[in-house]
Amino acid sequence: MPQQKDIVKIAIQMPGAYPQLIQLDQKKPLSAVIKEVCDGWNLPGPDNYALQYADGVQTYITESNRLDIKNGCILRLTKAPGRCAEDLYKGIQSMDTGVRCDSLKQLAGVSTDVTFAQEFISRDGHLLLVKIVEDSNETAVIMTHTLTGFMELMDHGIVSWENLSSVFIEKIASFVNAKATDASIQQVSLDILENMVLSSQSLFQQVKQEVTMERLIAHLQVTNQQIQTKAMALLMALLQTAGDSDRQDMFAFLNKKNLRQYIYKNIIHSSGSVQDEMAHYLYVLQSVTLNHLEPRMRTPLDCYSQEQRDILHSLRQAAFETESENSLSHERRRSLCAKEFKKLGFSNNSNPGQDLVRTPPGLLALDTMFYFAARYPDAYSRFVLENSSREDKHECPFARSSIQLTLILCEILRIGEPPSETGSDYHPIFFSQDRLMEELFCVCIQLLNKTWKEMRATQEDFDKVMQVVREQITRTLSSKPTSLELFKNKVNALNYSEILKLRQTERLHQEETLAPPVLELKERLKPELLELIRQQRLNRLCQGTMFRKISSRRRQDKLWYCRLSPNHKMLHYGDLEEDTDNPPIETLQEKIPVADIKGLLTGKDCPHMKENKGKQNKEVLDLAFSITYDVEEYNLNFIAPSRTDFCLWTDGLSVLLGREMSSESMRSELEILLSMEIKLRLLDLENVPIPDSAPVIPKPPSNYNFCYDFSQTEQ
Repeated sequence: MPQQKDIVKIAIQMPGAYPQLIQLDQKKPLSAVIKEVCDGWNLPGPDNYALQYADGVQTYITESNRLDIKNGCILRLTKAPGRCAEDLYKGIQSMDTGVRCDSLKQLAGVSTDVTFAQEFISRDGHLLLVKIVEDSNETAVIMTHTLTGFMELMDHGIVSWENLSSVFIEKIASFVNAKATDASIQQVSLDILENMVLSSQSLFQQVKQEVTMERLIAHLQVTNQQIQTKAMALLMALLQTAGDSDRQDMFAFLNKKNLRQYIYKNIIHSSGSVQDEMAHYLYVLQSVTLNHLEPRMRTPLDCYSQEQRDILHSLRQAAFETESENSLSHERRRSLCAKEFKKLGFSNNSNPGQDLVRTPPGLLALDTMFYFAARYPDAYSRFVLENSSREDKHECPFARSSIQLTLILCEILRIGEPPSETGSDYHPIFFSQDRLMEELFCVCIQLLNKTWKEMRATQEDFDKVMQVVREQITRTLSSKPTSLELFKNKVNALNYSEILKLRQTERLHQEETLAPPVLELKERLKPELLELIRQQRLNRLCQGTMFRKISSRRRQDKLWYCRLSPNHKMLHYGDLEEDTDNPPIETLQEKIPVADIKGLLTGKDCPHMKENKGKQNKEVLDLAFSITYDVEEYNLNFIAPSRTDFCLWTDGLSVLLGREMSSESMRSELEILLSMEIKLRLLDLENVPIPDSAPVIPKPPSNYNFCYDFSQTEQ
């Protein structure tokens, strides 16, 4: 007798027949189950049939995935994957164009299933598709279906990309290079080339030779966002796979062809918003480009390098008009240089090179100072001379400030950090400027001098000034200015008094009164406010969230949606198209009863993080969570779109499981609500000191003769 946990109640459909309601025994071989279903409809040859999901992603049921079948699932009896592969294999070779087109269209749809893909590839079906591409005798529609089917088959990793012929690669590249080609063909061709580049170094070299950079730049200028995104994806794959010398050559070519201006004009300032995938590639390009500065940032100044010493002296000479130094004696000249280097703000005025030995920022600080002096000589002279005329303790040291500012900019722009797999935090200003680091430095060093004066700072306040400047830069960049001029206006408007106001506002939000009566009142208010947060979390789960599946092969993968039913009893989920924002709950075919959920896992404890051990970075780990259900045999794995969504979902699931909420978002919101509630309740006590303990209650009076008796008056 099978155990209850091994029995699943399901429905099985077949076109033209009444559905069968069966109790599927998970211990019984799948072939025996299919035979029983076929016998129920009097169908001969059960070996020619298979089961697949009727709704959502119509995956074939196999022995390896049958445990995913849940109570209430609707399956369909269909052709076995082997038979389907055989029929499509023959259909693709038909002499009838219509049959070929229909077969390839069907192939593009079913190739997403790994079971079918294995059957089709075992018959060398993928080679048939390669031949169609190599011959290039078909219509655009047939070619699109062929390429789409091929891409889906290759995406399973059954066949190596390196087995492809050079003729095939040339053909795919020709679709990308051709000016008059169907947009759908170009889109899939770009996708195929990206996967080739990422798969091996030899294919990278072939693709690099075949695809012209001019065409990729041309694809970025079209209005079709999908073409733009795929072209950008291929460009980033080429740049990231290339060796250092190849990458330098490619960057030099792209700069010559004004890639930055095309991106700024056609993508950042296009009529449509920048999609998540494109934002990721813009972030990668920004990161890879800025990382060219890393060698200079990691290299200390060499005191024996004549070139570097000359740059240091040119900074001094540009700031101070000196007499002809050649006519001075050696000692006099040395004394004069030391004095001027001190005025420039170097700590070690006899050997200023020692200030630039620390890495980071290393030689990058020297580069930024020299750029400022050469590009804006008037501003440079004004900065140095203005501070030279102040009292020693009030002067803003140019060199020391420049070195620290360069380090701050390196940290803000994350120079030296490899691009994250999921990062999308790009700065539009990066694409508006050729030398962003240097130009930002020129704006910010003048801002630093202005802030120094506003703070009436002395040498002892140096670190405080640098903290304020860091905050000014960070807050301004977070507003995503699209040009250097806009950044300059915004950062200068955010003066020291504005920073103080912002800090005070934030501090007021975080402040808590520590008087014991107020703390006691807080404790009494907490349960009510926690219940409010619980309801908000459950309402947010009922609205649902779109999640992205991330695979190791390519970032652009399928989307899926998950939401809680209005009665809080079912968790509904399912795949969806990218253009669907908020799918109705009826369209989400998969569901999990809340009563079956056994546990909530986060971070590295999640099964999908353990499977990819070593491949996931901290950013992805911080967004990962899973739920276990039934008897801890099944998992539903999530990667939240943001930290906020992670907190909302983990809190909401904790509420459903009857556990305490523990996210940082919950704690922050509870503090804000408590602070607001306390302030409202204490409004009438403004400027009234609150005692630490309640006043002492006096003893009762010895008699109550002072009471007035109203009863006699009434008579």
